[in-house]
Amino acid sequence: MEIIEAVRANLLSPAVLFFALGVLAAVAKSDLRFPEPLYAGLTIYLLVAIGFKGGVAFAEAGFAQVWLPATAAIVLGALIPLWTYPVLRFAGKLPAVDAAAIAAHYGSVSAVTFIAATNYLTAIGQSYESYASAFLAVMESPAILVGVVLGKMAAQKAGQTQTAGSLRQVAHEALFGRSVVLLVGALVVGALSGSAGMKKVEAFFVTSFQGVLALFLLEMGLVAGRRLSDLRKVGFFLLGFGIVVPLVNGAVGVWLGHITGLSLGGAALLGVLAASASYIAAPAAIRLSLPDANPTLSLTAALAITFPFNLTLGIPYCLALARWLYSS
Repeated sequence: MEIIEAVRANLLSPAVLFFALGVLAAVAKSDLRFPEPLYAGLTIYLLVAIGFKGGVAFAEAGFAQVWLPATAAIVLGALIPLWTYPVLRFAGKLPAVDAAAIAAHYGSVSAVTFIAATNYLTAIGQSYESYASAFLAVMESPAILVGVVLGKMAAQKAGQTQTAGSLRQVAHEALFGRSVVLLVGALVVGALSGSAGMKKVEAFFVTSFQGVLALFLLEMGLVAGRRLSDLRKVGFFLLGFGIVVPLVNGAVGVWLGHITGLSLGGAALLGVLAASASYIAAPAAIRLSLPDANPTLSLTAALAITFPFNLTLGIPYCLALARWLYSS
């Protein structure tokens, strides 16, 4: 009953309801559209806000408390593509370059899923480490780099060495792409300015945050709704993959959070990050480095399958796992 109540509370949160509204509008073929500059502005705001708040919390907690779970998050992000790639390649019988691209998306993380999880935990009164957004910042790039290396190795083996950009270009895109620069840069700014700096911008980055998130998730619902027709193209295997993999990765993330000393809420958040899939940072890097990969497969799996699943059921699932683990 507790799990059912947690799912109900999550489904009735403003974030999920606005996402559902966007999906409904897309399915109904509404003419609702977000101007591209507005979408870009909302993205920048959300990434800077969570990075800045995480940096302030990082400064208050101190490096000694953060380094172990942050290192575990980096390692987890790098390892996820290594086990998802063979599943996609051999169980799913996908081309090597597509398997590598999808693995990179699932090893990287979704900032919006993380924000929805923190909102949910706050709404139900579950505490968590305020520096948890540091995990989001450090998990963006490792999986992208690993996935690209896997794809390049496969292309080289197949004699297609000219189909992808150089590793130097890929590393630059993965480490200095928009989302990574905004997250890590804002994290550093927040750490340097501390709580005194937060007081100066709190009205903008804290008070307005929920309204901006609602608008962003409305747009995400529109995008996901328009991709529902692509589900027929990705097949039943990717449909199952997009649900089972978050369950497995989420469990591993919760367990890692537990053994590295995070609180129950912090472990649940690390599980949510592990369960999520990137649809902002990873697509840009993959498009540059693995142009032969089919973007329909990775984007539909990440955005039309895994993102809605995590937004509705995955977040309560990770919290339920954490509660079970910490009570045993």
